[in-house]
Amino acid sequence: MIFQRILSGDLPRSRVLAVLIGGIVLALAFAPFLFPGTRSLDTAARICIFIVLVASYDLLLGYTGIVSFAHTMFFGLGAYGVAIALSNLGPSWGAVLLGTVGGLALAVGLALLIALFSLRVRAIFFAMVTLAVASAFAILVSQLFHITGGEDGLSYQVPHALSPAFKLIKAKVLGVRLDGRLLSYYLVFLSATGLFLLLLRVVNSPFGRVLQAIRENGFRAEAIGYTTVHYRAIATCLSAGVAALAGVLMALWLHYTGPVTTLSLDIMVDILLMVVIGGMGTLYGSIIGATLFILAQNYLREVMDLIAQATVGVPVIPDLFAPERWLLWLGVLFILSVYFFPTGMVGRLRGSQR
Repeated sequence: MIFQRILSGDLPRSRVLAVLIGGIVLALAFAPFLFPGTRSLDTAARICIFIVLVASYDLLLGYTGIVSFAHTMFFGLGAYGVAIALSNLGPSWGAVLLGTVGGLALAVGLALLIALFSLRVRAIFFAMVTLAVASAFAILVSQLFHITGGEDGLSYQVPHALSPAFKLIKAKVLGVRLDGRLLSYYLVFLSATGLFLLLLRVVNSPFGRVLQAIRENGFRAEAIGYTTVHYRAIATCLSAGVAALAGVLMALWLHYTGPVTTLSLDIMVDILLMVVIGGMGTLYGSIIGATLFILAQNYLREVMDLIAQATVGVPVIPDLFAPERWLLWLGVLFILSVYFFPTGMVGRLRGSQR
């Protein structure tokens, strides 16, 4: 079966989950035509990027059992690599390639150093080491303002084919202009799809099975002959590399790279929340977790405003659903999701089919 081969034999194993994931993928594939508008297209592109970023982190946390707080650092390395190259060499595909290779190499190299020096210690100490390294890197980026733009970040031009000025044809198709922004979106979508399928292949390979064995019982995996440090180091480097490529996509999409968009601790917290909501140890969880979380971030205020306007005159309710309290309700929704879906939405849906 073609879908089984594409998905590396890891089918959703739940009709509801299959419909849900299929609906999300189709919505993202046709987002420019189904949801016209700058904001909706930006939301769809961010969902694609964060699906890859969350999936790469789940390779560490969910499949290998490694807790790391340095994932946004690798994300930032990819983004800054492209940003610095485009700022200094101009908007060419050669600059994009050079920045991508440079950011990817730095991310994998730094991940290897962290892994070799830190993975022999217990999980909590490794997490603290990664947090310290990520914090030091964020400070370094701020200090090297003549290279990175400091706290202001870098704005730059992308290759002409990805800019709104580029037009494939003058006429609109289904009400959508076929310009560079559309090409940029499909570059993000197709790249994210390829990276996700690559990770799906990795976790369903013999290498992925060893990672899961290490997660369940590292001592037993080592006792039967696997050098667990090597496997965990490879997983760390692979996760960092995919995160860096997600950063490249973010840089190409935003035309801007700064600490707030790539290195912020808030992004690291968001990644953790997406993993928990979707379900650890299943890459499909990244699709659901990233989609629900980013939609809530972008549209929860509008929904609350509608509720507040519809309940004018009712005691307490309009104040309770005031748009400025959206973070409170986002926290409530997260608590409810953890309570009703302790193994994540994917874990719950798959369990209901047994």
